[in-house]
Amino acid sequence: MRRLAVIAMLAALLMPFHAFAVQPDEILKDPALEARARALSQELRCMVCQNQSIDDSDAPLARDLRLLVRERLEKGDSDKQVLDFLVDRYGNFVLLKPPVEPQTLLLWAVSPLMLMVGVGALIVMARRRRSVALETGTLSADEQRRLDAIVKSGRPD
Repeated sequence: MRRLAVIAMLAALLMPFHAFAVQPDEILKDPALEARARALSQELRCMVCQNQSIDDSDAPLARDLRLLVRERLEKGDSDKQVLDFLVDRYGNFVLLKPPVEPQTLLLWAVSPLMLMVGVGALIVMARRRRSVALETGTLSADEQRRLDAIVKSGRPD
């Protein structure tokens, strides 16, 4: 019985779950508009949490942004108009996936560049270690002769 409880707990912990921060009073009556609002909310960054979408965040600012998205949709804005409105107000940072533009090029380029620098550093370090190992592992003719003598006699000369 105890084993079963442990297995059930582990299964519950490992189960993928996704709790949305959207409150019941935020949900729109029109299911199509609500679906659009949820899709847009998943594209927008919480300005407080910064690593979550506003759909996932419990922060008060995220709630305000969710309500703003729904308000704009109810007024008849298209998805693009809602995103453009928020980008005009908060900048590209409000988007979880900002567009590649001259202003955001550094943002997009830093990660791959850092990865390449890291891989390059690992390669250089591995080559240096290998060359040091080869240099220290090579014996001169005199050292090899002395080593052979030690091995044959069992004692150093």
